[in-house]
Amino acid sequence: MTKEKMIIEIKEWLKEAAGYIRVSLTDELSVSQKSGRTDLVTNIDEETQTFLIKRINQYYPDDRILAEEKGFDTLDSLAGRVWIIDPIDGTMNFVMEQENFCIMIAVFEEGIGQLGFIYDVMKDELYWGGKGYGVFLNDQKLLQPKDTSLSEGLLGMNAYMYGKNIYSAGEIGHASMGIRVSGCAGVELIAMLKGNHIGYISNLSPWDYAAGLVLLDEFGFKYSNIEGKPLAFAKREYFLAATPTTYTEIQENFIQK
Repeated sequence: MTKEKMIIEIKEWLKEAAGYIRVSLTDELSVSQKSGRTDLVTNIDEETQTFLIKRINQYYPDDRILAEEKGFDTLDSLAGRVWIIDPIDGTMNFVMEQENFCIMIAVFEEGIGQLGFIYDVMKDELYWGGKGYGVFLNDQKLLQPKDTSLSEGLLGMNAYMYGKNIYSAGEIGHASMGIRVSGCAGVELIAMLKGNHIGYISNLSPWDYAAGLVLLDEFGFKYSNIEGKPLAFAKREYFLAATPTTYTEIQENFIQK
């Protein structure tokens, strides 16, 4: 199975899923809480994930899946080929704003990211790419952003981390040109790929960052958990991604000091 064929298939699945999501916005959503009133899941999250899993099982029955909803949220390892899915990243935005949410899919092989897709549904913008392909917005290949320092750019930030100064997030934000809070990891990662933001600090699960990591790799960004250790792909953890210069400045001046 070639990557080119896989890319074509995934794009088709994303377009089909997005079309269903857009239509669903005219219907009444079924919204429930997971861990609390701000941690939401809708029937559309679950139905979108079910659709994508059915397609993967149909075309790639031997592959494994890590996904946010309905019991797919743990794997013992990333051995073999693993699909990592966030059916709607930014569910609160989806429910409250009906924009600023994404579908995200990543394909990893033996723990190494091969393909990543971040689809801004309402803008109809698909950021995708992979190992050796570069990064694209729809059919346009993007240029690698500049390696900008902390004092020269905007940071995407988790609001709670910033407000409580967790891991010096407040101090880091003050050292930058300013912070932006979108409530959607996919939107924040897109901002980095476009060169609009120099970094992103948040508290994320594997499906929040997996697709983005594949694309960040192509542009030479650095990423890890907030303490500089490899991401676990197993639980929610404090996350840092940034231009190489900004990443080093944050680690040396705020985290490891």
